[in-house]
Amino acid sequence: MATKQRARHHRHVIVMQPVLEISAADGFALWPVSEAESCGYLVLNGELTPAEVGTAVMRVAACNDFEPEEEHGPCPTDPLGIFLHGLLTMPDLFAAGGFRVTDNVTNTVFVEPGCCNGLETWRDWLEMLDGTGCAYFGHDPSSVAERVNDVVRLTLDAHGADGSPVIELSADQVRRLITGAQQDLQDFISLAGTWAEQHLPAHAAAVTTALARALDLDLDLDLDLAPTS
Repeated sequence: MATKQRARHHRHVIVMQPVLEISAADGFALWPVSEAESCGYLVLNGELTPAEVGTAVMRVAACNDFEPEEEHGPCPTDPLGIFLHGLLTMPDLFAAGGFRVTDNVTNTVFVEPGCCNGLETWRDWLEMLDGTGCAYFGHDPSSVAERVNDVVRLTLDAHGADGSPVIELSADQVRRLITGAQQDLQDFISLAGTWAEQHLPAHAAAVTTALARALDLDLDLDLDLAPTS
């Protein structure tokens, strides 16, 4: 007697994650970091290992390793002070990365991070939902999020060849995903604060505050994302 085979149904799950662009930390010795052989993305949340948190802090500090203006004070002379100087004194901070959206059924990945775009601009997603109806996330690729009525369309490369991968979601679903990604960022900041107390005790409060600014977060963040009337 032939055995009937049941069709397997895979739950359709779309995930949004805040990711930070990272690269190999050759020769870095100011604090422990994780090994990274090449460029990639580190998902930021409250479940990172201490070495991964160290990698994230190193990367955000490196993104802001510029010579501040004179009014921000003279640059320290010790290696740690020199490396942290831009992060702790620059008024506008940058964190290379963004929100990555993955459709696990089609294996489509909307890798929002692009040139000239960072995690500090994540609130553009909310502007797209509640105001402008469109958000651009840098180029190479030219990823775009567009809202049309109650549908949000994520196009991986709007300026590329025809047939660019697309993810479509409801506006309510996108709002829930943003809430989750924002909570991941807040959990990371809490974790980074504990990490800084252990590894950078003399700079812990300042580093934690700077990281929150680089991610456009308040340390006592209110997670209510409902649109105002």
